[in-house]
Formats: sequence, structure tokens, C-alpha cells
Amino acid sequence: MSSILALDQGTTGSTALVIHQDGTVLGRGYREFTQHFPKPGWVEHDPEEIIRVTIEAAREALASSKERPAGIGITNQRETVVLWDRRTLRPVAPAIVWQDRRTADRCRQLKAEGREEQIRKQTGLVLDPYFSATKLEWLLRDATLRRRAQAGELAFGTIESWLVATLTGGGVHVSDRTNASRTMLYGLDNGSWDPQLLALFGIPAGILPRLVDMSQVVGESRPDWFGTSMPIAGMAGDQQAALFGQGCWHAGLAKNTYGTGAFMLTHTGRDRVLSTQGLLTTVACGSRGEPAFALEGSVFIAGASIQWLRDGLGIIGAARETEALARSVPDTGNVHFVPAFVGLGSPHWEPEARGTITGLTRGTTRAHLVRAALEAMAFSSADVLRLMAAEAQLPLEALRVDGGAAANDWLMQFQADILGIAVERPSNVETTALGAGGLAGLAVGVWRTAEEFLAAQRFTRFEPVMPGPERQLQLQGWQRAVEAALAWARAPIMGEEITPS
Repeated sequence: MSSILALDQGTTGSTALVIHQDGTVLGRGYREFTQHFPKPGWVEHDPEEIIRVTIEAAREALASSKERPAGIGITNQRETVVLWDRRTLRPVAPAIVWQDRRTADRCRQLKAEGREEQIRKQTGLVLDPYFSATKLEWLLRDATLRRRAQAGELAFGTIESWLVATLTGGGVHVSDRTNASRTMLYGLDNGSWDPQLLALFGIPAGILPRLVDMSQVVGESRPDWFGTSMPIAGMAGDQQAALFGQGCWHAGLAKNTYGTGAFMLTHTGRDRVLSTQGLLTTVACGSRGEPAFALEGSVFIAGASIQWLRDGLGIIGAARETEALARSVPDTGNVHFVPAFVGLGSPHWEPEARGTITGLTRGTTRAHLVRAALEAMAFSSADVLRLMAAEAQLPLEALRVDGGAAANDWLMQFQADILGIAVERPSNVETTALGAGGLAGLAVGVWRTAEEFLAAQRFTRFEPVMPGPERQLQLQGWQRAVEAALAWARAPIMGEEITPS
């Protein structure tokens, strides 16, 4: 058997790929599922619907490939919480999604109590509703669920745990360390569930999954799901799976995913780097799937700015038009677009910032605006990558890229120019599923080494050609525009008293 079934369970849909030893995708399946918004700021999923659509996508991929894979790899939306009956495998509540903000007040309370620094040191994370701990704590405020949890009747997990439990008929309750490191219950020092954090959030240890590495056989799927049983042999959270799928498994390699936002991870090897400027420390994978570390940062708005130009302003009809428009002008005409629609993330961390466009003149055209939007993706990603390099004290060798906007050759060349290092784009940009497949394939012998797995991929390389002085002028212009956005966010609003300086 020379292929792997990779299950990529995302926030809005489930993708399944059958990946051959040579890197070819032999079969593909995809299903969307329902998003539930019961109250403002609340986001929920139906765990049973997630299982159903994931199985359907997998069956579609298997049917089109006509292969019997050697094993299953799983990657998933991170931080989403599922709580289920250990005996019946029935969820006892909706899944609370990573986007959910219902525990914001609890996080503010913990900050006021001075808990943030302790949590950052123990987990590498910032105190935010994004992570799983306060979501699980919120579920267990229900007296009946708490009693059942304390009695050992319930099981908790993030999505990979839920998938494995269901696929194995309840026989296996595990979580891999990349996902565990996103719960705010996992201690980076000892690589296990942290008793102090469990006590802080009131979590009974008996409901937690057993921790496993990212590349190892953890159980067998029931034969009735796919017509035959298969070993479940690889698991990793989506961003860490993409990091592995890009071949970034040693210190100094980084990847950026250009989606609605941009998600960047830099591998730091065995060194656990704790950021002082809001980056996250997270568990990543070494070349054998063993635990390592990475720094993670995000740009809140990337591809969403192009969607806004299309849907909000109507100045483009489709994202694919942007490359030709950007090439049609020699520069932006000194126009800068800072797309801070939902605030600015690292290194600025200003939630009150909003989108600004500076430098407009009567000569500004839609081509200038489009080029400025593409440049903003590269500039903001460069801000995060430079911060990572400085905090990790690592020379960065290259940036590997994926996601929808990575298909834009003009943007990738500009990204290389602004960074001053090469940008490498794989031929198969579905690197999240590919990474999960690679981790599983290493465990069951489809690939003997990580290097053999990576050799099946092909990369397009964009080398920087912009002269250094021009790069500095470009970066200075961007920083000036960001400072303007920050000044607007921090200026007093009408009616506020302005204190004379």
C-alpha cells in the first residue's frame, strides 16, 4: 500500500485527500457543514454533523482513488471544544468554536487577578477566549455536566480527539501535542497537562485525552466506516500540519498561509522561545513527527482585503484580476492601504485600529488601490516575520507559502523583495492535508524519511531582486502609513477632553 488518507477537518468544511507516495492526489472529497450563531459573539458546530461530513468526504475521496490507503492522517481546526458521553459517544453540548467570544469577561477577570503572566510562561499563549480552557470551564459550569465529568462519564477533546474517538468506536481517547498546546491546559515545561492550570479552570483530569506524538499509530478505524479498518497514524493542528507539509521541520524555516488572514509560523527547533511582544509559543513537529517548538503570529486581514475590494467597493470582479492590475502600474503612486478592519495584530496589538488609505490623489486609480492591497499583505507579513526572527534570534533561510493568494506570482515576488529572502511555493498548496498525510505516512512506512516525503513535492522559488535602498524606502513608507492608522485609533473621540501637552 503506497498511499495515505488525509482528513482535513476545517472550520467551515471537511476535505479528504488520498495522497500517493509520489505526492500525487489520487482522490478528493469535500463537504461543508453548518455554522451556528446562537447569540452575538457565540459560534457553535454540531459535532455529529462534523463526523458525518468528514466520513462522506473520505468516502468520496476513496471511491475516486480506488486505493486502499496504508493509514489515516488527521488535521483539524484548533481550539474548538467537544464534550461527549464516554460510553455512547453522544455529544452532551454543541462544540464551542475557536472563534467564539463568550468567555471574554472571564478572561478579563483572570487578567485583573494577575494570572496572565503565569499562563503565558506555562503555556506560551496569551489569555484570550480563542483558546480552549475557558470554553471547557464554561461548559462545566452546568452542575449536571460537572457531576458527570467528575464521575468519569464524560470525555473532552478538541476536534482531532473527537474524530479519533468516533472512528475507533470509542476505544481510543487521545490528543496530539500540537493541539494540546492550544488548549491553555498544557505545560510547555513538562509536555503534559498542567495540574495548576487544571485547578485554576476547575477541569477534572479524568476527562482529558492521553497525549501522543504527531506521527505514531494510535488506533484502528472501525471497518464499517470505510469498508476496511485502517491505522490512524498521524495528527496535528492545521497550522502545524501545514508547517510540516511545507518541510519546515528545523529551526530557521518559516511558512505563511495567505487566507482571510495570514498565519505565520517559524520553527525554533528544540528552543522554546517566549515572546515579549504577543507572539505565541506553540508545539510543532520535528522531522520524525517528534515535538519541537515554533513561534506563531497572525495578520488579521490578508485575502479579506481583496474580498472587500470586490464585494464592498466593486472595483474588481474576481481575485484573479489583481495580478494583472498590479503589474499595470509601476508603483502605488505613494498610496498605502492598511486593512485594519478588525484592529492590528502583532507587532502593534491595537484592537481599536481600523482600515486606512493614505496618499490618495486625483491620479489614483483602481490599479493603484489593488496594488496597495497586495503590498499590504507582504508588508504586514514582513512585520511579523522580522519580529519572529528578532525574538528567536534566528537567521531566516526562506519563507514557504500557501493559501489562495500564494497563487499570485506578482505578490510572491514582492514578498521576496520586501523580505530580502527567497519565497518558495509548493506545487500542491493543500499543505495542511499534505502535512497530516506525511506524518501518518512516516508512521506506517509510506515514506521512510521526512526528506523522502518532501522530495515528492516541487517548489517554485522567488528570489529577491529589489535593491536594498529601495526596500528600505518601501518599508519606511509602510511604517508611516501604519503610524497614521495607529494615531487615528488612539486620538480622542469627539466629546472627550483633550489634555494640553
